[in-house]
Amino acid sequence: MNLRYGLRAKFALVAGIAVLIAIAAVAALLHRQGSTQREVQSLSRQSMHALASNRVLSHGQGSVAQAADTLVNPLYYFDLDAIGGIVRNQLRQPDVAYAIVFDTEGRVIHDGSPDIANYGQQMTDPFAFEVVSAGELHVQTDDELMDVSMPIRIADQRLGGLRVGYSLASVRADEDRIGATLGQRLAEVGRKHMLWVGTLLAVLAALIAIIALYLQQSVVKPIRRLADAAGQIESGDFSGEIATTDRRDEIGDLVRAFSHMRDSIARHDRDVRRMAYTDSLTGLANRLSFRETLDQRLFENSGSARQLALLFADIDDFKRVNDTIGHDAGDEVLIQFAARMRDVIEQRSGGEGVLARFGGDEFVILLQLPRGGDGDIREAATRLAEALVDELGRPILVHGRHVFLGISIGVTLFPDDAPNASTLMKNGDIAMYQAKVAGKNCFRFYSRAMDQAVERRVRMEQDLRGAWERGELSLAYQPVYRLADNRLIGAEALLRWQHPEHGSVSPSLFIDVAEQSGLIETIGPQVLRAACIDARRWQRDFASGRDLFVSVNVSPRQLRAADLSAQVDAVLRETGLAPQHLHIELTETAVIGDEARVSALLARLRNTGVKVWLDDFGTGFSGLSHLRRVPVDGVKIDRSFIADVLRDPDDLALTTAIIAMAHSLGIHVVAEGVEKEGQYAILRERGCDMAQGFWLGHPMKAQDFMGLLA
Repeated sequence: MNLRYGLRAKFALVAGIAVLIAIAAVAALLHRQGSTQREVQSLSRQSMHALASNRVLSHGQGSVAQAADTLVNPLYYFDLDAIGGIVRNQLRQPDVAYAIVFDTEGRVIHDGSPDIANYGQQMTDPFAFEVVSAGELHVQTDDELMDVSMPIRIADQRLGGLRVGYSLASVRADEDRIGATLGQRLAEVGRKHMLWVGTLLAVLAALIAIIALYLQQSVVKPIRRLADAAGQIESGDFSGEIATTDRRDEIGDLVRAFSHMRDSIARHDRDVRRMAYTDSLTGLANRLSFRETLDQRLFENSGSARQLALLFADIDDFKRVNDTIGHDAGDEVLIQFAARMRDVIEQRSGGEGVLARFGGDEFVILLQLPRGGDGDIREAATRLAEALVDELGRPILVHGRHVFLGISIGVTLFPDDAPNASTLMKNGDIAMYQAKVAGKNCFRFYSRAMDQAVERRVRMEQDLRGAWERGELSLAYQPVYRLADNRLIGAEALLRWQHPEHGSVSPSLFIDVAEQSGLIETIGPQVLRAACIDARRWQRDFASGRDLFVSVNVSPRQLRAADLSAQVDAVLRETGLAPQHLHIELTETAVIGDEARVSALLARLRNTGVKVWLDDFGTGFSGLSHLRRVPVDGVKIDRSFIADVLRDPDDLALTTAIIAMAHSLGIHVVAEGVEKEGQYAILRERGCDMAQGFWLGHPMKAQDFMGLLA
């Protein structure tokens, strides 16, 4: 059986011996260190000084008090001879340096000298002030003297005083003599013990050196090797070798465990780097990896003539896939799109293209011409963008269904458009947005004008904030007529903006800004309340307005952001408008993607009596299917169908079919954009219920609409 003598036991044994030796050495050093001599001498001097000073003080106080009593009568009768005799008697005492009798003003009456040379002079020494002002026995000292003073009185009358100064020189001399003798004796004792203290220290030093050498070889050296290996691991270098050992103690266990840990960390580091720099769904580089690559390329190309192109690509209508087919299908679309893009880039970029997914349906491509190759980066980017648009415009088979999407691409160039990565990426995003605005499934190069468009949009958003409170926003009302009897039955509330600098702003501009910025969530309820207030005024002030309804458009963001039914109910209660006189209009895009929630919301509205209309009907890709799943009271045929109903048989047939289909489902139909009498006549002939348009009435201010009612 192998006995394992562990490192802990070794350390315990060595540490115990070292502690015992250290305690003995420290105890000896504490008894014999030089500071002990100085402390003993200092304490001795202090004790002797205190004893001597107390002796002098006790003697002085008694002597001065007795002499002061003796001086009462001589001082009262101003007998200078008797006073002088008493003062000279004080001067003859041991250690007395001076004896002075003074009056109440501190002037010298007698100092013991035969001629009294200081007679009548004011005492000016440092002790004089306290001596004169003291009302009883008073003692003052400095390094050389002890001054003892006593006032002289008859009853309550003060005649003067006596002060005697005692020299402390003899006390100092005694202290120095005794201190020197004591120091010599202590030095002799110290020298006797110095030899064996030195021997003890030498032995202790040797033991410590032996212990340190042992620890260095058995503990410190192996741990230092592990520390060096840990430093390499921290810097990302996992290639360093860790020396093997056959030691059967804790150090051996530590070395082996560290080796296993190094291998485990190396594996985890590879996994973490792959996760940190790779998109988990598509396997492409992610935002972090792409940004590092872009920064590196820009650094390498700074000062050179090489150019770069950045292509920001966004899948068109991708949300529609998630909303209609499901998120699993959306993930499959992203995987197929990534594979197609990778194939196109490999074929068109000559191996110099880097593809990354930034998240969602957003991809970014870094394009660089081969080193030493000829060509123009703009032409190369154009060819690549065209190829991507063509390839990704083809249908994708997902879950047995063909999906048609497309891609919008924004292209920006370095160094023409931007000098750094942040600005380059911002410009690419702006260009991609312009591709979306241009109709999607296309590409656009960044230009300075795009920055101006973005700036104008930001300025419009800033101006739109608070526009309602400033009175810049107002409502216009377009009449809605019933075709059967050409009777006015309601009006659609339309938002208008009269900018103080730019005049009238097109609703298609500022409503889109309000929707994307979220301002519509504030403006929408204000529009709803104002329209209900106006409709209630029509009913109250005009006989012809008692049955009129007002229709208000609701944006998709309003449906997503809050409980619209509660909001509508609060406005109706506040304004007093009957629910059946309020029509809510929403577009198909507001319904797509969340039909279950929207259907429940619309059902709650309709249960209160509010009418719900589907606006711009016929323009959506699946508009007809909504009528089976979404509860509505009517549809509004988009003006694009009405415009050509007189000359395009297809539009006429489609409009007729919408009317017939709506009636078969028990819902009403409103035709928008009626601008000619012939359109009105044919819609009436085909059974359309209601119509609005310029031929029937332009949008007008609330006052003008009330004039129409009058």
